Amino acid sequence: MDVLLTVVVPVYAVEGYLYQCLESIRAGLTATENAQVEVIAVDDASPDACGAMLDGYAERHGDLRVLHLSSNVGLGLARNAGLVEARGRYVWFVDSDDWLPSGSVRAVLERLRETEPDVLLVDHLRVHENGRLQTDASSPLLAGPHTLERLLGVQHTAWNRILRRDFLAKHDLRFPPGWYEDVPFTNPVLLAAERVDVLNRVCYHYRVGRFGAITATRSDRHFEAFEQYDRLHAWLDNTGVDPALRIRLFTLMISHLLVVAGNDSRVHPARRRSFFRKVAGLYRRHRPAGYLPPAGTPGLKHRLVAANSYTMYAAMRTGYRMAGLRKNARRSTERTPVVSPDLPSAQGTVQTTSLR
Repeated sequence: MDVLLTVVVPVYAVEGYLYQCLESIRAGLTATENAQVEVIAVDDASPDACGAMLDGYAERHGDLRVLHLSSNVGLGLARNAGLVEARGRYVWFVDSDDWLPSGSVRAVLERLRETEPDVLLVDHLRVHENGRLQTDASSPLLAGPHTLERLLGVQHTAWNRILRRDFLAKHDLRFPPGWYEDVPFTNPVLLAAERVDVLNRVCYHYRVGRFGAITATRSDRHFEAFEQYDRLHAWLDNTGVDPALRIRLFTLMISHLLVVAGNDSRVHPARRRSFFRKVAGLYRRHRPAGYLPPAGTPGLKHRLVAANSYTMYAAMRTGYRMAGLRKNARRSTERTPVVSPDLPSAQGTVQTTSLR
């Protein structure tokens, strides 16, 4: 039987999460469904025992292909290495510290057979270290209407889109090196696709706040986001994207970088001014004709970037933070403790729609 889906799992320093990820991929599949799926784990020269764990898992189960890289290349290039070895018609990049809820692969296989898209978008839940599940702010966009302008606002990650392999080859779409490697990959795959489908179902559990994760690591490597956005705009310049979509992407870019700038877990306070200046420079380089800042507070922040006014931005940020602290303090004093019995978790309905 031909392989319909290749799941590529890049692995680096995730001893405590690796088995959960691998087990979740094939959980509950029938023999027929299992034969349509291959899993390739890419050991990105992991410094811990992950390499040995992968070899042991493959020996015990016989349904895992392991690729060991001789040196650490980073998340994007590790995904590329797995893609080269893939045999499936479609590829799904699953990060090794995350996992798939029960029934996800079956639902994806059924949808791929039904609609044969270039790109299949799926929903996810954010999972906090205390186990709390949270809907992503962009998830409502998957409920429709499924215009390309709206779907560009869905969180731009590799793991929430399943991709036809020959479509990636046709458009030479690969991950670049460095942090924020998703930026110049996930947007072009949507823009280049002729057929985008949406499976409005939670098919992925994304672990947030994990110690060691890029999004929870304070580092100057977050400045690499600027190079990745320059790469994206170079692709846009060579492709002839609709002006309205360029405005949409520009707005999303500035909003994203402002989130990074304001996050103490990523950018050291002493480096925030420099980061803001880089955002302002990117703004000047890539502002498209016809762009207008969004409404409300986000728009005000965009205007401060346009003016390169870090002093006003810092004052505004401090004011909002102080107001938030006072609000939380009032809530904590007014809250009455309530003890309630444990309740079973609710199961939502599955709704699928397609953009053809």
